[in-house]
Parts: sequence; structure tokens; C-alpha cells
Amino acid sequence: MLTRCGIGRLLLYDYDTVELANMNRLFFRPDQVGMTKTDAAVQTLSEINPDVVLESYSLNITTVKGFETFLGSLKARSSNGRSTGVDLVLSCVDNYEARMVVNQACNELRQTWMESDAVSGHIQLLVPGETACFACAPPLVVASGVDERTLKRDGVCAASLPTTMGVVAGLLVQNSLKYLLKFGQVSPYLGYNSLKDFFPTMEMRPNPQCSNPACLERQKEYMHSKPARDAAAKAKMEAEASAAIEYPVHMDNEWNISVLDDSDTATSSVQRAATDILPEGLVRELPDEDSYVAPPAPASSGAIDDDLEELQRQLDALNSS
Repeated sequence: MLTRCGIGRLLLYDYDTVELANMNRLFFRPDQVGMTKTDAAVQTLSEINPDVVLESYSLNITTVKGFETFLGSLKARSSNGRSTGVDLVLSCVDNYEARMVVNQACNELRQTWMESDAVSGHIQLLVPGETACFACAPPLVVASGVDERTLKRDGVCAASLPTTMGVVAGLLVQNSLKYLLKFGQVSPYLGYNSLKDFFPTMEMRPNPQCSNPACLERQKEYMHSKPARDAAAKAKMEAEASAAIEYPVHMDNEWNISVLDDSDTATSSVQRAATDILPEGLVRELPDEDSYVAPPAPASSGAIDDDLEELQRQLDALNSS
């Protein structure tokens, strides 16, 4: 979706390869089985929009080397040399370990990111220091320290339906576009209950006792800069309010609509004369208020009786002759 919208640059991270089991919910093709998911994605997306800059990273970001590469790529200059860094990070992973890695990297870089999950059905905006990071309110599996790999069974894939995945992906992209293009209201957290078509939303504040040291540092920075940021926002609102000038409705329009004072007869006459002028080739078929002539008053009943008597006398004279 981002590629179709004309996003400028996409960095893709994944260490897995395309399998036939991915066909029911992802946009891969059967002929791409065996390719790395990032390379297959670049192949498909470049055909959809060749103007988008696509960078493929086939690595596991949860390893030490993979994390260093991931961290460096977020700060590095793009392959075309036009930009440095990224505007937004989108997490679409299927495990908590990778989410914690993305959370750590974004906290260190002060990088805004969005997390999504098609299984539980939600999207979340995470701004380091301003909103809760993923470690501020971790899921029970993470908080209890259970190795999530022990919860998976061989041959069983805890994947979502393609419909649920499509809905969550659409919500994520729409929220990303609102954030990047600065329009509408960016949702801090939006859930999706597909069984009841319920969309809960909420705001999550940072946890002062967060276990992530980088998050605590971002919280201190945010609170330290908050007074200056609030003062700047207040000054901007006051400047916009003072600069606002009220203009009369219909001050200038193509239909010559105007609002006039009834006592201003001179101005009214001028306006009426201006509106009486018609373009060449057009004539009036209905009379205006100045040229309207009232119909003659009906004749009285007495006059009608006199006319009938005179007509009868003329007929009698013709008959006698």
C-alpha cells in the first residue's frame, strides 16, 4: 500500500524465506518460493512502482550483528544519496523478541515507530519519551520471562486470516500516512476485534518505572523540554488568533451576492444598476421592478349593465327595420 501511495524510500528487514504456506495471506507468488522475503518483496514492489527506493536487508535483527546492522541502516544515508535516516519505523513482526529489539533501537535513536499485530489485532504509535514504549507495558509473555519459542508447536503456525491481516495492514498504513503527511488525527492505539467489529482506542503514557534505560532517558528529555514546547504552542495559537480577520460573507463572488444596509439607498441603486447590465446577446423576458405595469382595474358591474342595455337597443332597431 505504501508503494502504491508513492512512498519515497522503504527499508525491508526479514531473515526468512518465502514458503507455500505464505500464499494465503501475503502478496508473494508461488514462483518466489525459496527466495528471501525481502528480495521477493523488492521484486514485486519494484514492478508496482519503480520510482520507490527499495533496500533489502536479509538478516535477523535479534542477533548482535543483525542489531548493529539494523541500527546503522536507520541512521545511514539512502542508496540514492538523497536523504539520511528514516521518518518512521513500522514493526510487522510475529514475535515479541523482535519487537523488543525494534523498541530498543528506536529508543536509542529517538525514533518514532508504529507497532502492529494481526493476530491480536491492533496498531500502536510509539514516540520515545512521550508515549509508552513496548517495555513500559509488555505483554504477559514478555513480563513473565517465558521463552515464547517454547509456546510454539512444530507444524503449527499462529497466523491470522488474510482478511484480518488486510484490515490491520490498512489501518497501519492509513495511520502512517496521517503521521507522515500531517493530516487528520493519528491514533495512539487502535485495536480491532474482528468477531464483533469493535475498534477500541486508548492512549498509553510512559511508565516511570520502565525496565528500558533508554526509555527512561527519553522520558527525562521530554519532561525537560515540555515547558518550552507548551509555551511555543501557546504563542502560536495566540498569533493565529490575533492574525485572524473576519471578512463579510460573500464579499467577492461570481454570483454578485452582496449584503447591503436598507438605509443606504445610493449604494443600493448603484448595485442594482450594475446587476441590470446583461451580456451581449441576452435580453430580459420578465419585467423588472421598475418597468412592471400593474394590470387595469376590472370594470364596475354598473358599467357592464349599461353596455348590455345599449347592445339590446341596437339589436331591437335592426330587427324592426
